[in-house]
Amino acid sequence: MLTTLATVVAGLLGAGLVLMGANAFVGPRGAAGFGIPDTPVEDPGFQSWLRVKGLREIAPGAFVFVLMAVASPSVLGWYLLVFALVPAGDALVVLRSGGPRVTAYGVHAATSAVMLLTGVGLLV
Repeated sequence: MLTTLATVVAGLLGAGLVLMGANAFVGPRGAAGFGIPDTPVEDPGFQSWLRVKGLREIAPGAFVFVLMAVASPSVLGWYLLVFALVPAGDALVVLRSGGPRVTAYGVHAATSAVMLLTGVGLLV
């Protein structure tokens, strides 16, 4: 039961990454900021960077589905445990940039926590 629930949550995390990445790729202005103050939303160079970032979110999100299809739950669990470092790092970047704590903790740290719990749920 726990493994099934964790697998569903992993799929939702993967879908979320793919959707966020697609949003950043298609409409970079809407994806700008992510908690960092004074983000240069109108800068075409920054928008290009966001498109690259979007593609780099799509790939690990899609990889969740690959692992769900071809690997054991424990492999997916380890992947999520390691990949949880990314939103944890994002939270630190937001905090060190003087961004809102609610974004750092409520978005990035919360995402990391969900990924950690899901990874552990896939390992037990």
